[in-house]
Amino acid sequence: MSPTPSSPPPQVEILNLVTAHWMQRAIWVAAELGVADLLAKAPRSAADLANATGTHAPSLYRVLRLLASRGIFTEQEGQRFAMTPLAETLRSDVPGSMRSFARFMGAPFQVAFWNDILPAVRTGRSTVEIEHGKNGFEWMQEHPEASQIFDAAMSDYSQGVHRAIVAGYPFTGIETLCDVGGGQGALLAMILQSSPSLSGVLFDQPHVTGPAQDRFAKAGVAARARVENGSFFDRVPQGADAYILSHIIHDWDDERSAMILSRCAKAMAKGGRVLLSEIVIPGRNEPSFGKGLDFEMLISTPGGRERTEEEFRALFAKAGLKLSRIVPTPAHVSVIEGVAG
Repeated sequence: MSPTPSSPPPQVEILNLVTAHWMQRAIWVAAELGVADLLAKAPRSAADLANATGTHAPSLYRVLRLLASRGIFTEQEGQRFAMTPLAETLRSDVPGSMRSFARFMGAPFQVAFWNDILPAVRTGRSTVEIEHGKNGFEWMQEHPEASQIFDAAMSDYSQGVHRAIVAGYPFTGIETLCDVGGGQGALLAMILQSSPSLSGVLFDQPHVTGPAQDRFAKAGVAARARVENGSFFDRVPQGADAYILSHIIHDWDDERSAMILSRCAKAMAKGGRVLLSEIVIPGRNEPSFGKGLDFEMLISTPGGRERTEEEFRALFAKAGLKLSRIVPTPAHVSVIEGVAG
């Protein structure tokens, strides 16, 4: 019997952690250059890939060798590289692609927000606000190229979340569902496809919802979906049986989050419900993607945060709602359900 490998010494473990950015930056290079798309049909040499991407062949080889050491591509004889399941997620033309998300996380403007984070930790204000005097959403509106990268990244991330919501939550007993802050309608279209008796209202600002009707038509749900424009800080559509907010509340502090939820609570039909698609932070010492995302919220949003079950319960109570249940999904998000309190 082979001996069980022992855990690395603490010095080695911390060394691996503090140098984790090496891998993140290498992933960004591959995503930015579109290496996975170039390898989709057949293995290619580093020299061939460098020629196709306008890069220095020996340097690109060193990046790809690092990635292959962690299962992102595999290195063959003659400095040739081939695809792996992890590398498939960096293709731009496949379901479940995470290429745009990788491009966003490594983009120079995003990295710059993390350069000096101590002021954010000391003050509780986001780095964007400290350095630019505005929140991350306002900054994005003034930087269209960065905004396009961010929007594409959120689309990548949301695809998996949306599928998990549809698979994990039963939308039974609902006649009209309002997707608050639903962007271009991707989640609502998917829910309507899975629930033929359901009608939907997409609610978001007009500069966001433009492509929604085309999306609904392609999904075959246009007859059951309509778009209403506005800001959830001002109002939400009246009379829906349920209001769903996917990764909306985590962008805002408790005061503004309670305001949004309160508007939904007052607008919903009798016996209605409010549904949040969010990460629920687990207990002490338990690893969680949400604990890392919570750090991201600290750096880039105006008071946004990921929350525990008790924090969601308290937030619902401020809005006149009662947390009725938390429904896990196949992804890291849950559907947190609130009813009239």
